[in-house]
Amino acid sequence: MKVLAILYWISVYALVHSYLIYPLYRWYRSRKIDALKSTDSQVPLSSQRNNRISVILSAFNEETCILDKLDNLYELDYPSDRINFYIGSDGSFDKTNELISQYPALENSNWHFFQFEQRRGKPAVLNELVSKSINTHGCAKDHLLLITDASVLLNPDAVLKLERNFEDATVGLVDSFISNTNKELKGIGFQETEYISLEAKLKHWESNDGGYMIGPFGGCYLLRSNYFKPVPENYLVDDFYIAMEVFKAGGLCKNDLEAICKESNSSDIFEEFKRKSRIAAGNYQNFVTFRELLWPPLNKLTFNYFSHKVLRWFGPFFILLSLLFSLTLGAFGNLFYFTLFLFSIGLMIIIPLVDYYLEGLGVNNKYFRFTRYFVVVNIAFLKGFVRFLNGIKSGAWDPPKRK
Repeated sequence: MKVLAILYWISVYALVHSYLIYPLYRWYRSRKIDALKSTDSQVPLSSQRNNRISVILSAFNEETCILDKLDNLYELDYPSDRINFYIGSDGSFDKTNELISQYPALENSNWHFFQFEQRRGKPAVLNELVSKSINTHGCAKDHLLLITDASVLLNPDAVLKLERNFEDATVGLVDSFISNTNKELKGIGFQETEYISLEAKLKHWESNDGGYMIGPFGGCYLLRSNYFKPVPENYLVDDFYIAMEVFKAGGLCKNDLEAICKESNSSDIFEEFKRKSRIAAGNYQNFVTFRELLWPPLNKLTFNYFSHKVLRWFGPFFILLSLLFSLTLGAFGNLFYFTLFLFSIGLMIIIPLVDYYLEGLGVNNKYFRFTRYFVVVNIAFLKGFVRFLNGIKSGAWDPPKRK
């Protein structure tokens, strides 16, 4: 019975470490580091632009937001003779191709649109667009790739804010801060906004302590072209793959909270479930690919990767094991562990069901909704794991429904 008790507390600790202890540790470390820095340590924006920027945008059926995105890119605060735009349509069959091809800026020599007839998935399009950009402007440390999504709108100075971090020659990738503009209490808009905000802070604390930010959000980040490695075409999470390749090559990944972008994510919990299960499947792909980065275990990169990502990816299994161990101990007469089992059942099943019922009545309790959100995310991880085990043949996936 002692062995089961030990295994139970290991499972519980794994969850608590990833979701509570590690973020608190990173917050504490960041405060200590900030206290040692001078107040003007941030690199100022310079009027001299020495880098070449290539904007890389892969789109699939984005008719509802593509014109806003193109307008947004056109209005970026960056010299037109130092920035180029590479836009690819991944077999879109709505009005995306028509809207892009008629966009007035395409008459300019620095705007390029590639209409790919066959649907291959985002990684294949990214690889091809980056290849075209590098063939023209070279693979060099001063040629930077701005990889962005159609649904993400950048503040005009976002590129300048991202670019200033590359004054440090060791930096290979810099992520932006993507603010979720959907704060609806209905659905999970509020919960998703809070999650993104906390994740952004955690990534910033990681980057503040050595430059080991574990994965960008993916909607908008800047990358040195000489760090880009083609993404396997069946991979579902390209941004994480690209960031881990930067680490493998000896570069650093950072986050700039002042490089602000905006996106309105869905409030529909079922829509978010589909998105997170797809991301989860891609996470397990990356886990296998970059398993070597989990050793040696005592460096900052491994500690951050294991604490922030790996433990979360396997969180559903820790939850199931903790339920199994507490139920078994309770069945053998241990009232304490049986009470813990009942508490867990109430937390993981009863509260989400109550929240689902209350939502149907128009009642939105944000605390109950957070619990349901947590459970749904972990079920999505399980579904993603099953998809990963069955084999993933294509990197193509349907984008979430845009508002």
